[in-house]
Amino acid sequence: MADKPLFGPAGRADSFDAQGFRDMAQVPEYLAGFGLDAYEYQCGRGVRVNAKTLAAMKQNAQIWPVRYSIHAPYFISMSSLEEEKRTGSVRYVLESAAALRQLGGSRIIFHSGSCGKQSREQALQLALDTMRLFVQAMDENGYADMTLCPETMGKINQLGTLDEVLALCAVDKRITPCIDFGHLNARTQGGLAVKADYAAVLDRMADVLQDDRAKHFHAHFSMIEYTAGGEKQHLTFADTTFGPRYEPLMELLYERGLAPTVICESAGTQSEDAAAMSRYYAAL
Repeated sequence: MADKPLFGPAGRADSFDAQGFRDMAQVPEYLAGFGLDAYEYQCGRGVRVNAKTLAAMKQNAQIWPVRYSIHAPYFISMSSLEEEKRTGSVRYVLESAAALRQLGGSRIIFHSGSCGKQSREQALQLALDTMRLFVQAMDENGYADMTLCPETMGKINQLGTLDEVLALCAVDKRITPCIDFGHLNARTQGGLAVKADYAAVLDRMADVLQDDRAKHFHAHFSMIEYTAGGEKQHLTFADTTFGPRYEPLMELLYERGLAPTVICESAGTQSEDAAAMSRYYAAL
């Protein structure tokens, strides 16, 4: 594990094509131009991948070092009342793991689902059961070395508060939280406003996990427009209305010696904005 944060984008930023890159195999070279060292491959619409491309991405990451993660399909619903949707979610995780193996990465990020017509407590219990199935399936299929990362969510009716995600992480010591700070800010209606707000999130994670996962957690960061229901849409770092701001978090990561993988999910400028965070951290 790295002793300092890794930074990178989620998916293909607008500048990838604008700079003349065409083949996904060129992602490591492209990221090197921004001084970035992480990349989250997006499979939100399904795991539709080209094995040759993934192999080339893995090979080129030996030249321009990149730590890969993969975002599993949005179809995952750990808390669904329909058993076939929960078992289908296991299949999506395994498909993601197979693709990640070809990439040479180690972290699978996923959404846990919504509460629907049940209480939050009932939804969480179903999600905990599904998480146990995930772990069992990963172990049985040769992916025990990979890390499952449930994500904090931005809409209030979604399962994915900080405490809900930490509860899912209690299923197995290998499960590591994906703390999406933009999502937390959106679902708390701007609750990440000052440095102490970020510190409270990091403190809670450390108190509950009580191990190295609180240092090497996974993170998403973007500015997100929100309404009364939570997340509406992802913005860019040019936004001055919604936030959250990244500077307080970078300062805390530096002061506390934390080394998460920080993936930027800005709308189109994710590489540029990831580089802004990396530069700010380096200047500390």
